[in-house]
Amino acid sequence: MTMRVLVLFLAAATLVSARQPVRFKKAMVVAQEPHAADAGVDILKSGGNAVDAAVAVGFALAVTYPVAGNLGGGGFALIRMADGRTAFLDFRERAPLSATRNMYLDPGGNPTRDSVAGWRAAGVPGSVRGFEAMHRKFGSRPWSKLVAPSVKLAKQGFVLSDHATRSLRANAKDLEPFPESKRIFLNNGRFFEMGDRLRQPELAATLARIAKRGARDFYVGETARILAEQCAANGGHITQEDLRQYKAIERPVLKGTYKGYEVLAISPPSSGGVGILQMMGVLEGSGYEKTGPGSARAIHMLAEAMRRYYADRAEHLGDPDFHKVPLRGLFAADYVGRLRSGIDPDHATPSAQVKAGTPAPGAEPTETTHFSIVDAQGNAVALTYTINGGFGNGVTVPKLGFLLNNEMDDFAVKPGVPNMFQLIQGEGNAIQPKKTPLSSMTPTMLVKDGKLRLIAGAPGGSRIITGVLQVILNVVDHGMNIQEAIDAPRFHHQWMPDKLMLEKGFSPDTVELLRSRGHTIDSISGVANVNGIVLDGTWLAGAWDGRGDGKVAGY
Repeated sequence: MTMRVLVLFLAAATLVSARQPVRFKKAMVVAQEPHAADAGVDILKSGGNAVDAAVAVGFALAVTYPVAGNLGGGGFALIRMADGRTAFLDFRERAPLSATRNMYLDPGGNPTRDSVAGWRAAGVPGSVRGFEAMHRKFGSRPWSKLVAPSVKLAKQGFVLSDHATRSLRANAKDLEPFPESKRIFLNNGRFFEMGDRLRQPELAATLARIAKRGARDFYVGETARILAEQCAANGGHITQEDLRQYKAIERPVLKGTYKGYEVLAISPPSSGGVGILQMMGVLEGSGYEKTGPGSARAIHMLAEAMRRYYADRAEHLGDPDFHKVPLRGLFAADYVGRLRSGIDPDHATPSAQVKAGTPAPGAEPTETTHFSIVDAQGNAVALTYTINGGFGNGVTVPKLGFLLNNEMDDFAVKPGVPNMFQLIQGEGNAIQPKKTPLSSMTPTMLVKDGKLRLIAGAPGGSRIITGVLQVILNVVDHGMNIQEAIDAPRFHHQWMPDKLMLEKGFSPDTVELLRSRGHTIDSISGVANVNGIVLDGTWLAGAWDGRGDGKVAGY
C-alpha cells in the first residue's frame, strides 16, 4: 500500500458514523429540541401542513430552547410546496429608527461590548411577524391552534434535559447581570438540575395574547407597549414606532444547479445562499471529490473555495434595500470559473493575497437554531432563526418573559474590524436605521427531476454556510446517508483570520499534508450544528447533529 493510499484510507476511516438516520414513511420534523419537534408532529397528525407545523415548532422553541428559540429575534424561512411553488420569507431583526453608524464606538473610535450584551444590543424582532406571514400565505390550521402547544409548555413547564441544564450553566455569566434572566433561567442563582421543571408564566401570558390576537399584539398591542416601555427605561433603542413599522419581506429564492440537482437557496440579506452557490460552482468540474471525503486534496480545494467566498462576502454583500449587491454575478459561471482557475491544487493562497473579485452586476431577481419539516403531501419548510449569541443579549424583558437578541453585532460595527465571530465586514453592512444586518443563515433544499430530495440547515454563526455545504457535498459527492453526512468531521475557513479550522476526527497524516500545502491549522470545537432530511421516493430519512441536542420525529 503506497503512502498516498494509506493516508486516504486513514482519513476516510474517521468518517464512519455509528448512528443511522431515523426513517418515517409520511412526515417528519427535525429540530434541536425534542418537545418542539413533537409539537410539530402533533400539528401534522391533526391535519396541518408543513407551514402550520413550522409555526408551532418556532413558538415551542421559544419556550423550550431559550438559547436560540425566540420571540425576540428573527430569521429566514425557505418554503417549497408540493406543487413546486417556492418562497423565501425574510423576518430578520432590523436596526431601530434611532440607530447610527457609530453607535457602538467609544470616544477613541473602538468597538464597545454594547453591541453584544445588554439592552442596547437588540434589533427590532421579527420572528412573530414572520410566523404570521408564513401562516397567511401557506397555512391551513387556525393560528390559535398552532400557538397553543407553546402556551401549554410555558404555563405547565417542561422537564429540563442534561443538555439544557449544561447550556444554562455555561451561559450563566451572560444571564446573571439581568435580574429577570437570573430569576427565570438560573433559578435565582441556585441553578437547575436535570429533571427539574422550568415554568415560565410571564412568557405563557405573552404567548396567550399572541394566540388570541395574532402578531398584532406583539407589534401594536399590549406586548409592544410593554416592550417599548422597558426598552426606554433601560436604555434600549426599540420603540413602539419601530415595532409598528416592522414588516416581514418576501425576497427572491436563489436557484442554481449542482451535478444534476436544482439548488434552492436564499438571497441577501442572507450571505448563505450566495456562498453555497458560489462554492458549489467553484467545486463542480474540479474533480476535488476523487480522492475521497476527508482527504487532504478534497479539504484543500474546498478550503480555498471558502477563502475566496468569504473575501467576496466582506466586500459585496449587505441588505439589498440599502446596498447594491452583484447577486447573480457572484455565482455566474464565468466568475466562478475565474475563481477556480486561481486555486493552486498544491499550495494554499495566503489570505492577504486574496482580494474580493469584481463580478458582473447581472440581472437581479452564534446562537441560532434550525428545523426541517416535510409533510405527507410533500410540502417542505427549512427555517433558521436566531437571537445571535447564546441567550441573545442576556436580557429577559420584565412582564413578557422572552429574551432579546444581540443582532446589532451582525452589522459592521466598525467596517474592517472583526465581530464576535471574527468576521471582517465592509461598508455594505454598516449600521443604518431600518437596515437588516447581513446573516450567515443558510436553509437550503435540493430538487431532482421535479421532486424534493434534501433539506438542510444549521445554527453556528459564520460557520453555518460551510457546515451546511459540507453536509450536502457528503450526500451528493460522497454517497453518504444523511446521518453519516452530518456526523462526519468538518472544517472551516473564512478568509480572515487566515486559519484552516479543523474539528477532531481528521487523521494526523491528513493534517500534516495540509500543513505541507501551506495551511495554518487550528482546532475548533464544532462547525455548525446541522440537521436535515433526505427523501428517496419511498422513505424520509432524517438526522440531527450529535454536536448538540435534537430529535427526529414523524410518522
